[in-house]
Amino acid sequence: MPKAILSVHDKTGLVDFAQGLSALGWTLLASGGSAKLLRENGLPVTEVADYTGSPEILGGRVKTLHPAIHGGLLARPTEADLAELRKLGWDYIDLVAVNLYPFEQTISKPGVTLADAIENIDIGGVTLIRAAAKNHERVTLVCDPADYTAVLAEIQAGGVSPETRRKLAVKGFQQTAHYDTAIKGYLGDQETGNQVSGKRVNREQPPLTPTHLSPASLPLRYGCNPHQTPARVYMQDGSPLPIEVLNSSPGYINLLDALNSWQLVKELKQTLGLPAAASFKHVSPSGAAVGIPLPEALKQAYFVADLELSPLAAAYARARGVDRMSSFGDWVALSDVVDVPTAKLLNREVSDGVIAPGYTPEALDILRKKKGGKYVTLAIDPDYAPGPLETREVFGITFEQRRNDRPVTRDDFKNIVTQIKDLPENAVRDMLIAWITLKYTQSNSVCFAVDGQVIGVGAGQQSRIHCTRLAGTKADLWRLRQHPAVLGLKFKPEVKRPDRDNAIDQFLREDVTPIERAAWPEIFAEMPQQLTSAEKRAWLDGLTNVVLGSDAFFPFRDSIDRAVLSGVKYVLQPGGSNRDDAVIQACDEYGMAMVFSGVRLFHH
Repeated sequence: MPKAILSVHDKTGLVDFAQGLSALGWTLLASGGSAKLLRENGLPVTEVADYTGSPEILGGRVKTLHPAIHGGLLARPTEADLAELRKLGWDYIDLVAVNLYPFEQTISKPGVTLADAIENIDIGGVTLIRAAAKNHERVTLVCDPADYTAVLAEIQAGGVSPETRRKLAVKGFQQTAHYDTAIKGYLGDQETGNQVSGKRVNREQPPLTPTHLSPASLPLRYGCNPHQTPARVYMQDGSPLPIEVLNSSPGYINLLDALNSWQLVKELKQTLGLPAAASFKHVSPSGAAVGIPLPEALKQAYFVADLELSPLAAAYARARGVDRMSSFGDWVALSDVVDVPTAKLLNREVSDGVIAPGYTPEALDILRKKKGGKYVTLAIDPDYAPGPLETREVFGITFEQRRNDRPVTRDDFKNIVTQIKDLPENAVRDMLIAWITLKYTQSNSVCFAVDGQVIGVGAGQQSRIHCTRLAGTKADLWRLRQHPAVLGLKFKPEVKRPDRDNAIDQFLREDVTPIERAAWPEIFAEMPQQLTSAEKRAWLDGLTNVVLGSDAFFPFRDSIDRAVLSGVKYVLQPGGSNRDDAVIQACDEYGMAMVFSGVRLFHH
């Protein structure tokens, strides 16, 4: 009768897996909490201590470290090894289900002590993994709950294949390598003085480069959705992650936003030499900008007229102000060390988290108090650069490509295909911002930019004209928010900024519902008179010198016809459509200058 030893910290899926093995006649060995869980679910299980004849000792530090266990795992499929085992009263163990104490999760918690970290260094689990992986010719190792279903299916079909056992062994050695790297990095910080009084100290002085404190793997509560467990991010080569968690615990989508948005602001800073900021939601920017001073109307429209703005704070005020409705609960990326003015601005907005190359001690103290101490704050090594190739897995199939590391240069704007050839410096700057923003926006995508910032993003649409209409509508709302009638709206003092944003959006829409309008007396101190269509059009006609950027060619002239209504004077696109002539003709009719860059910027 085959034997399995089950010794796991993460008990996700364990009962179903054990039930499947038991139904096939397997003997189940388990220790501690694993044995207790199986008994509670009516499964026959033998305690490891009963099997070995040795009790757990030292408060549970020693459970499975016994020759009966490791002899059963390491014995080769030979008559001599089996006879030696049976002479001692032992037998083969054929399968190990094991996962480790959450060391990386423990050290990522604020204020973790050295004693806490040490107690979460797994010894017995690592030894089980290595023993089973070494002897994978005979033994099946399952160190990831995500593999339970597939392994059980193979057993039910007649047995786990040698190829599967080999792959599972490789996964085991990868896991222990990552685990040991995390431990080495943490204890190495003790030696170099990055710990004080037994507590983990985050390096707050700029510039902050977190690689020495960061483990190779970071466990997450779940993936995209709560039912998608387990989840983690990790470095395949076992090197430390280039990010450090300074406060709270990031989620899976938080990190997707963080790593995409960081690339955007880093590239903006490298290209333009100005502090840059991005406001991200669901892996696309709702806004991006560089740190140019704000005119008074924008300060009022962005609700920052009462704040002192540093260049970095100005960049975020612009990025957040592009589309305040979409930026509600955003992820923030900042190109520079976060200063106090920027931290104060972040502190007053509804936001999920921030990534930056560093934080002044005062700024970090402000952010650690936000959201009751749960505001996710990440530091990234500004010098980190990934390899040239990137991979992703979809439905079990791995894709590989060269990373989109092509930089934009001013030479990309030399092919001006319209009658108007003039590209002033401000237009070139805004084209650079549009290009870089589109590079990190889910395709299809179009964006409008002016005055050092994006003013409308149309992301993830199947039709390019729908992208343009969406981005154009957002650009129009951005412009209309600066109308004197909007700046003069009288709100009741208790109405918060998110509710003011919602009310302004309703005020500017022609399709506001009776139910929405019925709530206005609770919001406005004085009931406003909505702008007429003619008043809106007159104000929108004052917007000019806007850049329209597209991640791929315009297949028809319709996007140009829509864009002119939002003040577009300059167009950036790759070109290459069968109808390029019609698009060029439309630009000439409207007096626009259009660049064919020859570079597509799809991002998925």
